[in-house]
Amino acid sequence: MGPFAETQAPPALSPRFYPPEGWAWGFIETGGKPAQRYGVAAGWRAPRATVVILPGYGESAEAWFETASGLIRRGYTVWILERAGQGGSARYTLPRDLGFVPSFEPDVANVGALVRVVIRPPETSPLILLGHADGAVVALRAVEAGLKVDAVILSSPDVASRAVSADSAQALAGRAGLGRLPSTDWRPWSRSAPDARGQGLTHDAWRGRVQQAWQTANPDLRMSSPSLGWRGAHQAASRAAEANAGAVKAEVLMLLPDKTTKEALALCKALPHCRSVAVPGAFAALHLEEDRFRQPWMDQVTGYIAARVEAERQAEVAPPAAETPAPAPTPEENSPPPP
Repeated sequence: MGPFAETQAPPALSPRFYPPEGWAWGFIETGGKPAQRYGVAAGWRAPRATVVILPGYGESAEAWFETASGLIRRGYTVWILERAGQGGSARYTLPRDLGFVPSFEPDVANVGALVRVVIRPPETSPLILLGHADGAVVALRAVEAGLKVDAVILSSPDVASRAVSADSAQALAGRAGLGRLPSTDWRPWSRSAPDARGQGLTHDAWRGRVQQAWQTANPDLRMSSPSLGWRGAHQAASRAAEANAGAVKAEVLMLLPDKTTKEALALCKALPHCRSVAVPGAFAALHLEEDRFRQPWMDQVTGYIAARVEAERQAEVAPPAAETPAPAPTPEENSPPPP
């Protein structure tokens, strides 16, 4: 159940999926909850921006190495915070490959702690949150809780539907420890299970194998289906993100696959400063898609970050506002005082 840091690179993967140069691991823990694993790497120059990536369900940081390397080459420092009870983070319960959390709040708390205590980004460069799938819900909840960021990118946001109320799901999860048990369709992790391409998450055969290859080579990274408790936590966090959307003052860019949900579109409308961009024909794992879909997604991500960097630079070089000159005195004011 403990955290796991150093991983063995799968021999079948191309070097483009390996860790970025200088990649380092760490752990963060708040409130006595299981520790969450994070990783970081930066270029040799002073960072132009800081990007914090929050993966989606079942993903470890390794699935984002190719994207992280691309961002680092552009002069950005990249951090990846794995989700509670997933990847190399410690677990709440066994079996290890079962996704279970009682709430998304530990994820939200650790995003804030990572930024404030560990990263401590300089005020001279922007801080960007990039949340994928249900990681997008965590990113929004962190900003709603008071985390100051310059912008938020939501990639294929997974906002739980209202098919089952959050109260009902939480009640199921808490009744007789049901939240610690697998859902009715749960199966343990298996190397013969469909990879991301087989699940319809990407068109790309090579990128579709990345997550499963890392899990095959590193058993501690393996993840199977989420528990009822996790699903209830996802619904509760989704409802909270929707209810408090007005508190997100930062600009938000929502990048959507070809097929998206009405909940995601409604969330963008509820956010004060949200712009959505669709990638026609793409599946949900935009960061693992074929180049014809991934490149437009990457262009949107890097262009959005570059715009924030330029806005920060312009704010620094802008001359101070000129003082308003005092009005010229009237003739009465210039006339000598009476005797």
